[in-house]
Amino acid sequence: MDSYLIRVDSHGDHASMLDVHLKTNGNSISVGKVKSRKPRWAVRASEMSKKTFNPVRAIVDTMKVEPNPKKAMIALSLGDPTVFGNLPTSEEVTQAVKKVLDSGRYNGYAPSVGYQSCREAVAAYYSCPEAPLKAQDVILTSGCSQAIELALAVLANPGQNILVPRPGFSLYKTLALSMGIEVKHYNLLPEKAWEIDLEHLESLVDEKTACLIMNNPSNPCGSVFSKSHLQKILAVASRQCIPILADEIYGDMVFGDCKYEPIANLSTNVPILSCGGLAKRWLVPGWRMGWILIHDRRDIFGNEIRDGLVRLSQRILGPCTLVQGALEHIFQQTPSEFYHNTLSFLKSNADLCYAALSAIPGLRPVQPSGAMYLMVEIEMEHFPEFENDVEFTERLISEQSVFCLPATCFEYPNFFRVVITVPEEMILEACGRIQEFCEMHYQGAEGGQDMECDK
Repeated sequence: MDSYLIRVDSHGDHASMLDVHLKTNGNSISVGKVKSRKPRWAVRASEMSKKTFNPVRAIVDTMKVEPNPKKAMIALSLGDPTVFGNLPTSEEVTQAVKKVLDSGRYNGYAPSVGYQSCREAVAAYYSCPEAPLKAQDVILTSGCSQAIELALAVLANPGQNILVPRPGFSLYKTLALSMGIEVKHYNLLPEKAWEIDLEHLESLVDEKTACLIMNNPSNPCGSVFSKSHLQKILAVASRQCIPILADEIYGDMVFGDCKYEPIANLSTNVPILSCGGLAKRWLVPGWRMGWILIHDRRDIFGNEIRDGLVRLSQRILGPCTLVQGALEHIFQQTPSEFYHNTLSFLKSNADLCYAALSAIPGLRPVQPSGAMYLMVEIEMEHFPEFENDVEFTERLISEQSVFCLPATCFEYPNFFRVVITVPEEMILEACGRIQEFCEMHYQGAEGGQDMECDK
C-alpha cells in the first residue's frame, strides 16, 4: 500500500516548509522541501460592484461647478416631491401609519413577500375584471426600485439582453449591467409625444432578448401612452413572445382629460410584471413601499416565475412592516380631493413651465401629460459655445443657480429635464432665469456670424 509522510518545518521568521516523503511499495522517495502558501491580504471589490454604474451620479458628480452666489439655488433636478414641503401627503395617510405604530402589532418580521392581508389589500385595490388579481399575484417590496430589481432578476440571465426606453430612467441600465445583462435602447419619439418607435423596438429583438421594459407614465418624459399605442406595444411583444416589465410607479398621475391605462388591462396573452408603489402618487418616497403585480392569465410564467420571485424576495426580509400594516387604510381612506389637488398643482406647474420655456428662442419643450417631469430640447446650433447638454446645464448652474438634469443622464443628449413639483413661484423664477441665460448665449441662424464677417 502507498503511504505519504509530510513534515512541516518552521524556524524563526522563515516561511513554513513542507518536507515531503513518499513511500511507494516499500521504497522511500524524498521529493524535497516545498514552500507553503504564505497568507497575504488580497481583498478586492466584486465583479458585480465593478459593473454597477449609475449614469446620473457619474455625470452629476463630475459637474464641478459652483452656483452663482448672488442667486439662491433652484434645484429642478431631483424627482422627490417632498423636497420643498409644498406637497405633503394626505393626513389620512399619516394617521394610518400612526395607528399601526400605536397598535404594536407590526413590530416583528413579516414574510419576505409581505403580510398576506397586506397583499390582499394591494390585490383588491388594483384588481379589475380585465386583469383580476389575488394576494398570490402580489409581491411587496422595498420601494418600486426593488420591485424592478426583482422583476429583472427573475426574467433575465447574464448574457441575455433587455429592451429599455431612450430616454429612460437610468436605474434599468444600472441594475442590468450589475447583473451581466446587456441593455438595448429603443427610441422614443419627441415629435409624437414620446411614443415608442415600434419599428425600431422590434428590430432589436433577438434570441437572447429576455424582456421589454416599458415606463408609463414616463420618467423623464412626462408622457402618457394612449390605449391604441399600448395595444401596438402588446402586439410587438406578442409576436416576439417577450414578457413585459411595466414600470407604472406614476400610474394615475395624469393631467386633465388624459387617461392612464395599465397595460395589463389590455393584454390577452402577453405576461406582465407590473411594478408600482406608494412613492409618487401618495407622495411618500422615503417610506419604501413597492409591489410587483403578476399578470399571467395564459399561465406563461407558470409557477417558475412566481417561485423565483419568492426566492429572490427572501434575500432580504421585505419592506417596512408599519407601512404594510397601513396599506388597506391608505387605499380605502385617502380622500379623492388629495389626488385631485396634487394633479391640479402638477398640471398648473407643467402648463406654466411649458408656456414660459416655449417662448424662449433656442428651447423646444415637449408638453407633458403626466408624472412630474418635462423634457426640453436645446437647439445646440444656437448655442455654439456649449459642446453639449452637460456643458449647457453646468453654465446654467454657475450663472443662474438653476439646476436641471442634462438628458445625457437618460441616454438622450441635447435635452434637459425639469422637475415640476417645486412651488409655483420657484417655477416662474427658474423659467425667468433660464430665459435670461438663453438670451445671453443665444446666436441667430446658423452661419449668421460668418455672413457678417464676409461683409
